[in-house]
Amino acid sequence: MMSESIELQNVLDTFEDLWSPRIVTQFNDYDVRVAKFGGEYIWHAHEDTDEFFLVVDGTLTIWLRENDEERSVTLPKGAVFVVPKGMEHKPVASDGASILMIEPTGTLTVGDRHEDVPDYIDATTGHRLA
Repeated sequence: MMSESIELQNVLDTFEDLWSPRIVTQFNDYDVRVAKFGGEYIWHAHEDTDEFFLVVDGTLTIWLRENDEERSVTLPKGAVFVVPKGMEHKPVASDGASILMIEPTGTLTVGDRHEDVPDYIDATTGHRLA
């Protein structure tokens, strides 16, 4: 755990990579991550954990799929949403967005169940800050 405050924008300014989260801090057994999103992610699900999203900048649409039905939730800057564990979802940030996520430490960004991972997506448990 860090003993100083963290300016999220300063962290976001240190990288340009899309779909490649940075671990800002940890508490209990959770990572607080920030990432830049652009375009479409892949359909995936986290079987054992919910996933918390806070839009720091831009707009994020999260597509949800349940019982072969799809719906979307659009989050403007400042909005939060929790994807329930086990639910298939696909984030889309057509015009780009900066996101804060909270997930258990070690959670893989592409979930436990996912489509093929294209090269532009970093399948990771997050990158520590330098």
